[in-house]
Amino acid sequence: MKPEDRQRIRGLLVLVFVIALSILLFVYRSHIHELEALGYPGIFLVSLLSNASLILPVPGVLFTSAMGAIFNPFWVAIAAGCGSALGELSGYLAGYSGQRVVTRSQWTDRLENWMRRYGDATVLVVAIIPNPLFDVVGILAGGLKMPIWRFLLWCWLGKTIKMLLFAYGGDVLSRFLPQ
Repeated sequence: MKPEDRQRIRGLLVLVFVIALSILLFVYRSHIHELEALGYPGIFLVSLLSNASLILPVPGVLFTSAMGAIFNPFWVAIAAGCGSALGELSGYLAGYSGQRVVTRSQWTDRLENWMRRYGDATVLVVAIIPNPLFDVVGILAGGLKMPIWRFLLWCWLGKTIKMLLFAYGGDVLSRFLPQ
């Protein structure tokens, strides 16, 4: 078997795995919140799982806000930021597989140009902003073969900043709610 055939098969298997994981997470999304009983490791797992789905909405930041009201918001944000960054590897791997996952449009072409010119900053800024756009950034980062350590570093930093805002927001809001 030729090396490019092996690479193509490997890429296809990664893509099938990521799609299957996304479907499973979407189907069982109502059971993910049962992990909160595990404390910080549960927060890490929920964040990992909610960010491992591609494009399908599995809310993780709302969970982070709720846990910020219960646990120490700083450590909630650290656990959620780490889990979120690792969960985003699903998009990165889908892009790295070499298979076209997102359709080309003027919008994705513009985002790809930003990734080529300002890759690190694009990953950081889009990771901070709560939006479903980050899946596309992860796919593009993988497709552009951004080194995985750089992707994870900027993704982790951005996701942790975002989770700090949500965890402390949940903590502040909980002080105004009746006990």
